[in-house]
Amino acid sequence: MRVLIVEDNRRLAESIRDILKHWYDCDICGDGNTGCWLLKDGGYDAAVLDLMLPGMDGITLLREARKMGCQVPVLILTAKSELEDRVTGLESGADYYLTKPFDMQELLAVMKTILRRRGEMIPESLNLGNISLSQADYTLRGPGKSIQLGKKEYDIMRILMVNRDMVVSKETLLSRVWGNDAEAVENNVEIYISFLRKKLDFLKADVMIVTIRKLGYRIVEKNSREVL
Repeated sequence: MRVLIVEDNRRLAESIRDILKHWYDCDICGDGNTGCWLLKDGGYDAAVLDLMLPGMDGITLLREARKMGCQVPVLILTAKSELEDRVTGLESGADYYLTKPFDMQELLAVMKTILRRRGEMIPESLNLGNISLSQADYTLRGPGKSIQLGKKEYDIMRILMVNRDMVVSKETLLSRVWGNDAEAVENNVEIYISFLRKKLDFLKADVMIVTIRKLGYRIVEKNSREVL
């Protein structure tokens, strides 16, 4: 499962990531505008959200995401402890509220709770055409065959399948899958897309990953007009 941490205090964000990374794949974002875009993107299973953010405050971010239909469970972190602030956060769509300073073990327990509580909203597999992608064990299944994906292959396939109605840029894949790896370049994305295409062929999938020139990639069914 993937967790988005939207927190402008880098040290705190990294501390949160360090406690969660044993159970979840975590990405860090330091400003509200980018955080809103990432949260609405639909590729995350949960989010940890600070209220005091540059660019767009956490409450506005959350309201915008909910308005767009984003149902990702959200844990709010804030230095504000007043009842009114907590009520505002919860009424804006937050699932839980922790006041700073907080215990990291408590944060982990809360994260597990909100994911379990909203578990029905996280499908066990993603489906398109005659393939399914297990979110539990990274298995890609086709008619009569299955194949285990590597971690980065899984992440790319998941992002493409979640965003099947959108073109996903190389930059987005590079940022989401490789994170802060300074040695990662766009060629890495091309290599892994090639790996996935070969595995789709092996499975005799009726879907394919198409390249949209100068824009990125999109996964479509082979009989779709969008392939043209």
